[in-house]
Amino acid sequence: MRRITLLIGAGLIALAAPLAIAAVVVGCAGSSSGYSSGANSSTVPASASSGAAVVGVGHTSLGPVLVDGNGRTLYLFEKDTSSASTCAGSCATYWPPLTTTGKPVAGDGALAGELGTTERTDGKTEVSYNGHPLYYYVGDTKAGDTTGQGLDLFGAEWNVLSPAGTKIDAGS
Repeated sequence: MRRITLLIGAGLIALAAPLAIAAVVVGCAGSSSGYSSGANSSTVPASASSGAAVVGVGHTSLGPVLVDGNGRTLYLFEKDTSSASTCAGSCATYWPPLTTTGKPVAGDGALAGELGTTERTDGKTEVSYNGHPLYYYVGDTKAGDTTGQGLDLFGAEWNVLSPAGTKIDAGS
C-alpha cells in the first residue's frame, strides 16, 4: 500500500511541476522588466534607471514591431478607441498591460514623441504609443513571438504595432 502511495505522490509532483512553471510565466507576463531572450535583434535596454518602462523596436516574422525593453512584442486592442484602456479583469489576465512606474523611455527605433501614459481602472499607469494603450499576450513565450497577432478576443482584434505606432495587419 505504501508503494502505491509513493507512486501516486510522485505522479502528482510530475504533473504539478509544469503547472507551477506555467503559473510563474503567466504571473510575470505583465511586468515591464525581468523577461529576457535573444530571439530578436532588438537592442533596447531592459529598463531605464528610473524604473520606467522602455519601448523600442524589435524584428519579428511580421517585420519591425514595438517591443518592451526585453524584446517582448507589444499589441494594441482595437476596442480601445481612445488612450483609455478597455481591457480589464479576465481580459487583462490574457493581455496584461505594459505598466510603468515612471515616464516611459524610447529605446532604439521608437519615437519618444509617441510615448504616453494612461491611468487604468486599477490605478496603475499603462504605457501608450501613438495614443494606443500597449499590451502583452500571455501566449507569447519568448522575445520575438507574435502569437497574439490578429486574434479576435474580448470584443475586438489584437495587432502588433509598427514603429510609427500603427497596427500591422500582416499575418492575421
